Amino acid sequence: MSDLKSIGYSDWFKSRADDEQIAAHGVARIVSVHKDSYTVTKGGEEIFAELSGNLLYCTESASDLPTTGDWVYADFYDDDSHAIIYGVFPRKTLLKRKAVGKLVDFQLIAANIDVAFIIQSLNDNFNLRRLERYLVMVNESGIEPVILLSKCDLVPREEVDEIKKKVLSVAPQTAVIEFSNLNQENIDSIISLLKSESSYCLLGSSGVGKTTLLNSIVGDNKFETRPVSKIQSKGRHTTTSRQLVRLESGAMIIDTPGMRELGSMSVDDGLDETFSEILALSQSCKFANCSHANEKGCAILAAIKAGDLSEQRYQNYLKIKKESEFNQMSYLDKKKKDENFGKLIKETMKNKQR
Repeated sequence: MSDLKSIGYSDWFKSRADDEQIAAHGVARIVSVHKDSYTVTKGGEEIFAELSGNLLYCTESASDLPTTGDWVYADFYDDDSHAIIYGVFPRKTLLKRKAVGKLVDFQLIAANIDVAFIIQSLNDNFNLRRLERYLVMVNESGIEPVILLSKCDLVPREEVDEIKKKVLSVAPQTAVIEFSNLNQENIDSIISLLKSESSYCLLGSSGVGKTTLLNSIVGDNKFETRPVSKIQSKGRHTTTSRQLVRLESGAMIIDTPGMRELGSMSVDDGLDETFSEILALSQSCKFANCSHANEKGCAILAAIKAGDLSEQRYQNYLKIKKESEFNQMSYLDKKKKDENFGKLIKETMKNKQR
């Protein structure tokens, strides 16, 4: 039994579907991504799937391959026990970051997400600067952020209120909810946000309680969790891959592995939206080409001096901006080298055939 609408196949995707692909193939959604295979669904059972040879070998970039949450064109065989994927639909939203380490490339996290729950724990994990990085990534993707503060049972009420104040100072238009997986405080408030046919994802470092929250939402210890290291107060990776989970409410939610690196690539819109007050201040500078370093009449420096803008927040903005510009430049340079190398290979093959 297939019911595409129940898993988020809205008019947005229907209107952007390729007519030729639709005529030739069926439609499915990616539930999970494995090393050389995928799991897909048409709204019923989950089905093992592989990429067609043409899609696998003719794709120019890894970002063109399916990721969790993607809609794909696929053929189904043997009573829907096996599928071949032939193409990927245009994406409504795409959550991505720079690949971990020195590799200058994108890593896809999830596609077609409506709301991202950014989770930080209220004890040792809380970090305002890291939260800003998550907000940049989510805002760049055009996804609505909701900030969840876990482990509120471990922190005095006045400290919870103080941290919430700090969060609202950097994300004034964003919903902020403190919760506890232990005593279930505000779990019902989080569940009430989950709407049928909408897609959500959980973002945050290891050990903040993402998978435990998912178990609380599902109402069962279905997903494996591990205790936080008492020595380092750091979480251990439990979730190693991204999986689209369908809830009884009809909502869909993706748990993601903990991220220790949040490298940014080309995040102009996300940066402007997350640090909107800095962008607004820059419009009031005396000189149009103000570098905001030491010029007289600089509105940003004046705001820092007056205590209206946190210097740490401004420094984080500059750091993410420079990192984004460097990574994007390096990525474009790498892409050009890859294209030139590809042309060289094709030319060599042509000459051999002669």
